[in-house]
Amino acid sequence: MLFTESTLVFIALNGVFAFSFYAVLVAGQLSLAQAGFAGIAAFTAATITPAPTQWGPLPTLLFAMVVGMLVGAAAAVILGLPTMRLRGVFLAIATLGFAEAIRIFILNAEWTGGAQGMPVPKIMTPLIAWTVLIIVTYWFWRQGRSRYGRALEAIREDELAARSIGINVGGHRLSAFVAAGVLAGLYGVMWAYYLRLIAPEDFAFEKAIDGLVTAVVGGTANFAGPILGSGFQTLLPEIQRAIGIEAGWIRPFISGLLLLLVILYLPGGIASLIPRRRQRIDVSTLDGGAVVAGRVHPAKGEVVAELKGLSKEYGGVHAVRSVDLTVRSGDVVGLIGPNGAGKTTLVNMISGLIPPSSGTASVLGVQVGRTPVHKIAAAGVTRTFQHSKLFNRLTALENVLIGAHLVARPTFLRRLLWLPSARRDERLALEHAARCLRRVGLLDKANDTAKSLSYGDQRRLEIARALAADPSLLILDEPAAGMNHVEAEGLSTLIRSLAEDGLTIIFIEHNVGMVLDTCDHIVVLNFGEVLAEGSAAQIAADERVIEAYLGSADGDREADADGGADVAATDRSGRTGSDAEGKEEHRG
Repeated sequence: MLFTESTLVFIALNGVFAFSFYAVLVAGQLSLAQAGFAGIAAFTAATITPAPTQWGPLPTLLFAMVVGMLVGAAAAVILGLPTMRLRGVFLAIATLGFAEAIRIFILNAEWTGGAQGMPVPKIMTPLIAWTVLIIVTYWFWRQGRSRYGRALEAIREDELAARSIGINVGGHRLSAFVAAGVLAGLYGVMWAYYLRLIAPEDFAFEKAIDGLVTAVVGGTANFAGPILGSGFQTLLPEIQRAIGIEAGWIRPFISGLLLLLVILYLPGGIASLIPRRRQRIDVSTLDGGAVVAGRVHPAKGEVVAELKGLSKEYGGVHAVRSVDLTVRSGDVVGLIGPNGAGKTTLVNMISGLIPPSSGTASVLGVQVGRTPVHKIAAAGVTRTFQHSKLFNRLTALENVLIGAHLVARPTFLRRLLWLPSARRDERLALEHAARCLRRVGLLDKANDTAKSLSYGDQRRLEIARALAADPSLLILDEPAAGMNHVEAEGLSTLIRSLAEDGLTIIFIEHNVGMVLDTCDHIVVLNFGEVLAEGSAAQIAADERVIEAYLGSADGDREADADGGADVAATDRSGRTGSDAEGKEEHRG
């Protein structure tokens, strides 16, 4: 018989443990500390919890669970604070080392019973185990479509893009880590009060690998993944035993082979067989009705950004040197110059991605340098990137919905309670995202995945995502790259319309004709220094600019005003000789 009492309990226990890995995997983290969290929580709870004869079985178990979750959370904070800057394999090694240190501590401590372990009363039942699993599953189900859940998904897809739209990556990663600690601690207590005897080896390295494999096989793109993975991993040995496979080496061999097949042919896990329910909006409801609350923008002409002597050095290389610039509300400022001139480095400093080596920069009242990127975004600065950073597995609408993180209201806790206000706020956020798509002409492609869009549409989608944050300053890094002449003209019209609505825009572009047609003020960089700045007419007629960047149409054109206008007219049909994308992509 497959579904014995022990099988049912172990499916629930393994499912809870798999959710502790799912909690961090959805945020793009790979942690192997959960076995350590479970071990210290189990032994601590079993030590300080009174015997069932004093309180009764259920109160005793509930108290032990609370203790286990608190201990797991505390351990996660202690480990998480110094390791949250680590990524990938480095985070995995650090967390694995922590788990092993806890196991050795438990093994050598007198109060734990050492290698002999500690006896614990058996009061865990299948009903309690499955009740806990259902509650945990419900938690992650309601988390998925909340603002918090979308932020975790954005961090997993592209951490830099998440920062640029105002998501506190460090805070969200730590919260996911603490959630993993809580669930691991809960699992440790449930395991202890079912097994009757717990030993340090119950929480060894193999336990962490089992939990990770269960989560990955089940799938991390759907909240049902850990349950499916637990059922698969728990029932597989029982099925093998039922059909008469008893040899010790055959069962793990078959299990490993099936695991390999799942990973090869179902990289999204078993849960990928369940169709993903995408967020959609009825476009007929967009006109009229309430809108999300936006920010207060600077009045026309107010200083939005002021740069004084801003410089950036990499060793002996001066990427940007002593740039002075004042940007006022409603301006469209173009940055042009040859590749390697320092354009992207400059906007990376303005948006907070890299700190300046010297000089000062104030953007919307925030001093750039030590201010985190998400706080600069919260002040009203959003941007696009030289190389598109979309969340490719998500739809266009979902990309822009994540972009509304700063203006959308938190809904997770209210979603847990099914409060009507949560549904209303989610609806407002969806409508806001749809309006941003309509603004850039992509509303008809709202349900298409980002990776399926053409390159030009992807560039426009990135602008829509930036607009969803209701910025006061929008930075565009080569927005017309890959666009044809007609698309570039449409983008120029869009930029001018945004400026007319009060938005301040700084953009880098090699399509000089588009820059001259679009910008109020143009800054020309060359070798990291400001070569010239002024209106379109002044830049087009500047001899230094023509020689260093624009070039002469026939080799000996006079650099007077008329000649400069001719150069501008010539360049409006396409990009300059510096057509390749800039090489100043952010470092860090």
